Amino acid sequence: MERRTVLRAAVLGGSSAVFGGTLWRGAAYAAPAQPGTGPYGALGSPDARGIRLPSGFTSRVIARSGQTVPGTSYTWHNAPDGGACYTDGSGWIYVSNSEINPSGGASAVKFSSTGAITGAYRILSNTRQNCAGGKTPWNTWLSCEEVSLGYVYETDPWGVNAAVRRDAMGRFKHEAAAADPVRKVVYLTEDESNGRFYRFVPTTWGNLSSGTLQVMVAGSATSGSFTWANVPDPDGSPTSTRTQVSGSKSFNGGEGCHYADDTVWFTTKGDNRVWQLNLTNNTYELAYDDSLVTSGTAPLTGVDNITGSSSGDLFVAEDGGTMDICVITPDDVIAPFLRIDGQSGSEITGPAFSPDGTRLYFSSQRGTSGSSSGGITYEVTGPFRS
Repeated sequence: MERRTVLRAAVLGGSSAVFGGTLWRGAAYAAPAQPGTGPYGALGSPDARGIRLPSGFTSRVIARSGQTVPGTSYTWHNAPDGGACYTDGSGWIYVSNSEINPSGGASAVKFSSTGAITGAYRILSNTRQNCAGGKTPWNTWLSCEEVSLGYVYETDPWGVNAAVRRDAMGRFKHEAAAADPVRKVVYLTEDESNGRFYRFVPTTWGNLSSGTLQVMVAGSATSGSFTWANVPDPDGSPTSTRTQVSGSKSFNGGEGCHYADDTVWFTTKGDNRVWQLNLTNNTYELAYDDSLVTSGTAPLTGVDNITGSSSGDLFVAEDGGTMDICVITPDDVIAPFLRIDGQSGSEITGPAFSPDGTRLYFSSQRGTSGSSSGGITYEVTGPFRS
């Protein structure tokens, strides 16, 4: 499915676009006529957990940092960050990183077919500042270290097999990963103000022990064509991976990354943008840019983790902003899907859908305390579009 982007009119010279439910015509975007509305309707009043949700949706707390996960003896990690869900028989598993340094690592929570918590456990230890990552088609979790010369670790969501460090995927300030089963590559973001966008081409698909790290090469514009070039020294020392290839495109603070339907989206926090790469014709453009909002308030600021639903909707979590998860629809509507009140010192992390698409998991990394020890992991249930 080819996705028409929110900024097609501004970036590619078209005549109209939809933004927050309002049709735009002219040289810049107008603010939504009814802020807070979108495919799910307006946000309601805060529930008992301080979460504003559309009608028909409910929330619950799954885990709190430093406390045992309900129904288990496992203590949940601090600073919960990137996450993903995995089918487990008739139930599922939610995996979550820990963005602390040292220690870091990742944990998992198991659910029954009814959503009851049946277990929780550690799947990765003794790593540093594990921020985001990505799910592989062979059901492992790629946990990424957001530190200089950081590594990617391939982990087992069931906690049976030991985690493996994947050196061939490069050493840099890793953020997120997204697997592309069509081209048999893994895309990688870099959280630097002059970071790059990479892809890893495994020697054998399904085995990340060896392969080629490549970097995106393109001009300085916000749209155009791109190519890939090999990174000569993925080890990144003494020369960083982002400075090894002349003409590689710089991105301001790479964050979340999501692949679907021959398209990869990723976010850059330094300029509040969502980028879109069309992988069938090797072109790129913007899917969102808050600097093009010239009146009213931009619906999405502090872009961070990103995921998608079966309907083709993108869900983008805010680091700061108004603590929203915003939805970007295939029809180019952008609006808050949920908002967390009273946690302005935190950020929303790890959005991921249960395998059946009826539950959305995410965390407030620092909760109400503003400290990494105050993290809260949530579940939202309701009539998500399919």
